[in-house]
Amino acid sequence: MKVADIMTGHVVTVNQKDPVAAAARLMKRHNLGALPVCDDAGKLRGLVTDRDIVTRCVAMDYDPADTMLREIMTRGLLTCRGTDDVEKAAAAMGREQVRRIPVTEDGKPVGMLSLADIARREFYCMEAAAALGGISSNIRRG
Repeated sequence: MKVADIMTGHVVTVNQKDPVAAAARLMKRHNLGALPVCDDAGKLRGLVTDRDIVTRCVAMDYDPADTMLREIMTRGLLTCRGTDDVEKAAAAMGREQVRRIPVTEDGKPVGMLSLADIARREFYCMEAAAALGGISSNIRRG
């Protein structure tokens, strides 16, 4: 099965020059935990998560209205293509310990693939479990 078969196809993006507050409002409006961050040409440059906003902006006492996304976004992302096999993408997610990755075409985001997307497909539950196991491997149980 290909990534395009199970990814979330509607992608809400933000520009790297947008203020953090604008991204937070979009996250709330669309009930999202992460947004791809693009440049003026629509090319993917990073990802901003609700956690990025809290730890890299709010907790640092930066003003979300005056702080640009390029200052707090996560760079060096793992991405995949819609034509990639789900197993390959799930293995990469586990290896890199991420729960979601942008799906790109010609450098532009066309979808998002999450562990939830993978887990929804009964056949791929083992891949989702393996990816989650990889992501959770650094969690200590006490």
